[in-house]
Amino acid sequence: MPDERAPRLLCVETYERKPLSYMTETAAAALAELAGAVTFVPTTTRTREQYGRIRLPGPVPEFAICANGGELLVRGEPDPEWRARVRGALDAECAGLAEVHERLVRTADPAWLLKARTAADLFSYLVVDRPLLPDAWVKELTAWAGERGWTVSLQGRKVYAVPKPLTKSAAVAEVARRTGATEVLAAGDSLLDADLLLAAGRGWRPGHGELADAGFTAPHVTALPTRGVAAGEEIIGAFARAAGVATTLS
Repeated sequence: MPDERAPRLLCVETYERKPLSYMTETAAAALAELAGAVTFVPTTTRTREQYGRIRLPGPVPEFAICANGGELLVRGEPDPEWRARVRGALDAECAGLAEVHERLVRTADPAWLLKARTAADLFSYLVVDRPLLPDAWVKELTAWAGERGWTVSLQGRKVYAVPKPLTKSAAVAEVARRTGATEVLAAGDSLLDADLLLAAGRGWRPGHGELADAGFTAPHVTALPTRGVAAGEEIIGAFARAAGVATTLS
């Protein structure tokens, strides 16, 4: 018999016609109210195409950030000025994507490598069989990439290699500049969200994800014990209270 206490869920992302991501209906209603009162900026490591699978409640965001800060969408369209600025920084400070991706693929063992991909012509990642992945390989790759201006992070079944200048915080700072925002609130659960949380005025991280596993904390970042969709509700409520916006969760 279904648990009558379980929250009602709303699917907000599909892939190949199958539901992929959810939020509670209560969180969805509150997010719609919040997004109507503040500049809400979805920020993700997903590519623009992957972000297009998401349907969030509320008005269509004026700004969205994809590809870990490499793409700034303005009313759904990539901003060429921002992409040119990102490309200039990468060309000046980092080894090329082709070199880094080739190194990942060449040194990976087919015994644990499942997929190899590049994203938006900006960064590289591997999908791996995590239990078989040697720690020594990750450490060696991290050192090699660091000398070439890249960072390496292991998140779930994915090994990411990302140029150091390619950050969510830089793109969010650009949105804040354009909108004249005086405060930035942020939330995230992955290692690639750490720079954003550190740069924000206030931040929240849920009790799940790589940041929680690593014990990530900072004086202005609230580490919630709550996990899953319940954490989403709690974070939206915290955003609303911090912004002084009345919602069903504030």
